[in-house]
Amino acid sequence: MRGDPIVLSVLTVNIGAASRERAERLLGWLATRPEQVVLLTETSAGTGTAFLLEEFSRAGWRVVNTPDDGDRGAALVSRIALTDQSVDLGAVSIPGRIAAAVLDTSPQICVAAVYVPSRDRSLAKTERKETFITSLLKTLAALPEQTRRHLVLGGDYNVIGRTHRPLHRGFLPFEFGLLEALNEQGLRDAHDLLRTEEQPYSWIGRTGDGYRYDYLHVGAELAGRIDACAYLHETREQGLTDHAALTATLRVAGCALSTGSFGERSEIALF
Repeated sequence: MRGDPIVLSVLTVNIGAASRERAERLLGWLATRPEQVVLLTETSAGTGTAFLLEEFSRAGWRVVNTPDDGDRGAALVSRIALTDQSVDLGAVSIPGRIAAAVLDTSPQICVAAVYVPSRDRSLAKTERKETFITSLLKTLAALPEQTRRHLVLGGDYNVIGRTHRPLHRGFLPFEFGLLEALNEQGLRDAHDLLRTEEQPYSWIGRTGDGYRYDYLHVGAELAGRIDACAYLHETREQGLTDHAALTATLRVAGCALSTGSFGERSEIALF
């Protein structure tokens, strides 16, 4: 039912193609979180991803996932009911790496989880990543203006910005260009809007160097509705995944809810 203005919360986390055992522990952590929409990146065709999605579905959450047995991907799970409105993602070069839906909120909000490919120094993987980024930006640019202005885009982008400190060597112009192009399309970095940390890191390399790879971006109509945004490092510290999670909250007028719980383990409540 619709009611007084509420806070909508979204969380994104890279699950690192979790095994079944790690997926069970990750689900235990997610079941304690208040977010109503969860974006999962680096999903896989393995038993861990299947377990997570099945448990969310069994608990009454809506699950959006485009399986691709040959690749890692992205999925979206929502406690908020979804509309029947379709989101045209046909231009994305690897469909399984993006999952999107329109929430039954007021205003209606389109949410998309994206997992940008990583790469090494090989030409094949570099071209694959550049092609994906180009196709993603083309897809977003082709969205109806009203949809893009009410869009929440999040996930593991596998890029850093030109102002990142330290500015790691090896990133190419098209990688820096992703964040810049999103800004040009009117999609604002939720963390930068609030500046809750000067330079957060969401992934730490083997050498101890930090990288900000995980992001949440919001359209122009949502930028002024953000109340909070924070990186949650307990996912790394507890060995649930090697990425920090990222959460953001924004004010909406109302929403339609789906109900459910994770059996006797923990009930995920909206408020």
